[in-house]
Amino acid sequence: MVDGEPRPWLPSPAPAMDEITFKSDTVLSDVHLHTPNQRHLMVRLSGVGQPVFLSQFKLLWNQAPQTDSGAEGGNHRAHHAEATPPARSGCSSEGVSLQAGADATSQEGVAAQLDEDGDLDVVRRPRAASPSKPSGPPRDKVWRGALFLADYILSQRDLFQGRTVLELGAGTGLASILAATVAQTVYCTDVGADLLAMCQRNIALNSHLTAAGGGVIKVKELDWLKDDLCTDPEVPFSWSEEDISDLYGHTTIVLAAEVFYDDDLTDALFKTLSRLAHRLKNASTAILSVEKRLNFTLRHLEVTCEAYDHFRSCLRRLEGLTGGRLRFAVEPVDVSFPQLLVYERIQQLELWKVFVEPVTEPIVSADTAS
Repeated sequence: MVDGEPRPWLPSPAPAMDEITFKSDTVLSDVHLHTPNQRHLMVRLSGVGQPVFLSQFKLLWNQAPQTDSGAEGGNHRAHHAEATPPARSGCSSEGVSLQAGADATSQEGVAAQLDEDGDLDVVRRPRAASPSKPSGPPRDKVWRGALFLADYILSQRDLFQGRTVLELGAGTGLASILAATVAQTVYCTDVGADLLAMCQRNIALNSHLTAAGGGVIKVKELDWLKDDLCTDPEVPFSWSEEDISDLYGHTTIVLAAEVFYDDDLTDALFKTLSRLAHRLKNASTAILSVEKRLNFTLRHLEVTCEAYDHFRSCLRRLEGLTGGRLRFAVEPVDVSFPQLLVYERIQQLELWKVFVEPVTEPIVSADTAS
C-alpha cells in the first residue's frame, strides 16, 4: 500500500522491454539479484521480466595431466570457481577459478539502493554503453545451477568425449566452455546479441582450455519461441546450412541450466527439446539442471515451488508421450558427484536426464500376421 492506495504491480498499457516491471506473482526472491561486491549490474529485462546481466570470466586451469573420471571424480584436483568472485580474485595455479576479465582492477560499481519503503531500486546501465565494448567494471554472474551442471561435466568428462553438444540458454557460456574441453563441437546458444557477444568474449578468454583438445565452440542464436533456426547471414550469430546439417546429424547431448524460472519459457523449452529430438539423427540425452526455489508468492500468500512444480509436470508429460516414433525416458541424476567448483551446493539443486530413443517397430512374421 502506498498512501492508502494499492501498489500498482502491473502497469497499463503493456510496458516496453526496457521498463522495470514484475508480474503480480513474482517477488524479488525469484529474481535473485545479488550485489555483494557492488559489481553486478542488470542491463535489461528479458521478455518475461527476468534480469539480464553481462558477465565476463576467465578460468585458471591446472595444466597437470588429468584422468577421465566417473562418479567419484577420478584424480581431479580441486577446482575453484566463485559464483560471485571479488575483484582481482587471488587464484592458485592449482585449480580453476572464475575470474573477472583481465583488466578487472576497479571496484567501482552500482550499489544496491533501497527506497524509503525498503524496495530495491535497480539502476540500469547507461544506454550509451556499447555491448561489444562494455564500459565500467566487468560484471560476473553465474547462476548456481550452471555451476552445478559444470561440476557434473567435470566429473563425467568421458561422457562428453568427442561428442557434439548443444547448450540451450547458455547465459555466460560456462557449461559450453567446460564441455568443449573434451567434446568435439559445442553449440552455445541463447537469444539476444548482447548475451551472445558476451558468450563469445568468455570463450575467447578461456580458449586456453579448449585448445589442447581441439574442441570447437560455435555461438549461435536459438530462440525457443521460433520453430526454425535463423539462417539470415545479415543477422548476427545466425546459422549456416553446414552448421544446421552438423547439428542435426551429430548432436547426442543437450544441456540446459537455470532456465526453468517462468512457466511459458519452460513450456517453450520442452517444445524445443521435442522438436530437436525429432530432427536429430541419433539417439540423444538432455541433461537439465534446476534449482527448486521456495518463494513466497502474492497469488497464494504462501511459500510455493510453482516454477519447479511446472518443470516436473513437463517432464511427466514428455515421458508420457506415446504413439510417436520416439520414446522419452526421464530419470534423476545421482548428485553425489564431487564438487569441484566453489559455490553453495544446496539440497534444492537437481539434475535430470531425458533419454530420447527411436521406437523400434515390432517384427511380425507373416504367419503371425495372418
